[in-house]
Amino acid sequence: MQPFPVDHAARTDSAADARFLLDGPAGKHGFLQARDGHLYFPNNQRFRCWGVNLTGWAIGSEEIPSHKDAETYAAALARLGVNCVRLHFIDRPDTVAPIRDGGNGSTPGAGPFTHPPRGLIRGDLPDSQHFNAEQLDRFDYWLAQLKQQGIYLDFNLNVGRVFKPGDGVPDVELLSPFKAFTYFGPELVKLQKDFARQLLGHTNPYTKLRYADDPAVAIVEVLNENSLLEFWMRNWFRGERVPGGANVQLDMTPHYQALLTGMYNQWLAKNRTPAQLAELRRMAGVGPGQPVPFMRRGDHPAAPRLRFDSELAFVTQVEIDFHADFRRFLKDEVGVKVPIVPTADHTYFIANQPLMRTALKSDIVDSHVYWQHPAIYGRRNEPMVNAPDLSIIQKLARSATAGKPFMVSEVNHPFPSEYGSEMIPILASYAALQDWDGIFFYTFETKVGGEWKPMIGDHFDITLDPAKIAQMPAGSMLFLRGDVAAARQVLTRSYSTEQISDAARMPRAEMPYYTPGFDKMIPLTHGSRVSCLDCKPTLPAPLKPANPIVSDTGQLKWLTDRGTNGLVTIDTPRSQGLVGFISANPHVQTRHLSAEIRNRFATITLSSLDGKPINLSNSLLLTTTGKVENSGAQWDERRSMLTNWGTAPTVIEPITGYLTLKDLEGAIAVSAQPLDGAARPIGKPISGKMIEPGWELAIGKPATTSYLVRVSR
Repeated sequence: MQPFPVDHAARTDSAADARFLLDGPAGKHGFLQARDGHLYFPNNQRFRCWGVNLTGWAIGSEEIPSHKDAETYAAALARLGVNCVRLHFIDRPDTVAPIRDGGNGSTPGAGPFTHPPRGLIRGDLPDSQHFNAEQLDRFDYWLAQLKQQGIYLDFNLNVGRVFKPGDGVPDVELLSPFKAFTYFGPELVKLQKDFARQLLGHTNPYTKLRYADDPAVAIVEVLNENSLLEFWMRNWFRGERVPGGANVQLDMTPHYQALLTGMYNQWLAKNRTPAQLAELRRMAGVGPGQPVPFMRRGDHPAAPRLRFDSELAFVTQVEIDFHADFRRFLKDEVGVKVPIVPTADHTYFIANQPLMRTALKSDIVDSHVYWQHPAIYGRRNEPMVNAPDLSIIQKLARSATAGKPFMVSEVNHPFPSEYGSEMIPILASYAALQDWDGIFFYTFETKVGGEWKPMIGDHFDITLDPAKIAQMPAGSMLFLRGDVAAARQVLTRSYSTEQISDAARMPRAEMPYYTPGFDKMIPLTHGSRVSCLDCKPTLPAPLKPANPIVSDTGQLKWLTDRGTNGLVTIDTPRSQGLVGFISANPHVQTRHLSAEIRNRFATITLSSLDGKPINLSNSLLLTTTGKVENSGAQWDERRSMLTNWGTAPTVIEPITGYLTLKDLEGAIAVSAQPLDGAARPIGKPISGKMIEPGWELAIGKPATTSYLVRVSR
């Protein structure tokens, strides 16, 4: 393991940048539109987001940077090929207090010190309704810098807001995090609208535009990871959250349970016959005229269909009505002109079909996924290439819908993982195969000048991760440039009302990504979409067993040996890659790339930087990435989490051995210049040796993650 710190502040424009993919300033083509299943500008130009979330959890990080840091990091993101940012946690208070991250599946006390992101709202007042003027100025300048670089904005309206007694919210001290209550608590609904009006109606003095009138704003999201259906499906309707109580997970207080129960019974009176109401009361064991209570989750599997489906229909309707009203408010009263997302399919270990009814009312369908999230996964630090049937592609593809743009607004292989280098090339390639419209990695955190250390500060911050930062430009070329072609065939499926109802009470162990009987290899082979809900059910025919699993374009292959030695190959004219256990599969190669390396696991990509096919390109980006750790980090006995987080600097396992670049037309010399963590040359260029198959490069010294390859002809 060799030191390899990433330093965005020291980086300048480089021939290895992917800035050429951006078309600035953002908004020059007019307001983004959602139509015909994708995102377009008014001139009919297709648009895709290759983005990051912006947060500030790690010590030395900032949610909203200073003016100087804003200039530094707007340019840094552009160089990485990032053309979109998701503005996350801007509804947080402006005060922070360091916390010890000993949870999320790690050994208590072993995690790093972190702090909540500092947002726009003043934390020194008894309410949450006033912006910090200094933070707002920094925010405006930051967004103006991003716009100038050609980076579009995704506004999140309700993410981490902390409501206070001065807001007049009942039970305010008991509700954090403020999730499902925001759908039906009248005080909370009003406060959310006030915040949206205050933020989107604000005029940025640096652009002279209200945010609602700025075409650099590409998307507005109403709620982040917030679903009343999720509360219902996860047994959080108990109403037992009280002062001094056990307060397990996100249960409701008696006030909100009573409020929702009253709404439910009003709905029943309008939507069920007197005979059905009488039967529901009998099932619930209550007398005539008494309110029908909600069941607990443990009652769902055996519940009579009348009772179960009534609750499901009501909870769904509350979500749909809230979002319809909020959409009307944003469009008609605030003047928002861009696509609106209600919430994301985010709880990927429970069935999503019920939530899809809410999602399909939106302009864009959105989804979140993490490979072995530390908070919800026990045995982790396993390679995704060994589990194609459980991959993040499967979990995401369950939500993609015909006729709707689809984006992934949160995704990551959380740190620590010895296999984190596999994420970006695999996701970018299969997202392009599926013809999705946006990817936002969670998360990127601007660093405070003079305060940050060159190390990975938390589970999710990719900013100083040598492998992921090296791969961001390569991923942007795969996805934004469309180097991987869309699938030739799209297979659709549809769900009946009964199937959706049954999915809502399936046991968790079923891992209900799809209808039972759906072949999970379809999203790795063809395009996959939901065609309709509450209609005649359909299901594509299973595919013939195959190893490797080959996309119908022939450009992607996923090989495993009964769950071991997995390897994904990417083979397109302008981008190629080997991802996984390369040394265990020595004969696997792409048209222009083969590898003979000493490392057990590695991710290698080769991308044309001048837009020409690789065999004709004179400038290429080569990335060679593997394990990444902080100095002194120590794993637990299960090798799933750290007992010692480690410190600066980050260290990498250099990928060592030989690469062969094949079939380079007319080449008379090939060289590879190693680059450091600021994309600056380190050491002398490596001269390629002409051998019979092509040009051989001896890689690994000096230690690096990236090379700028030059071809002379």
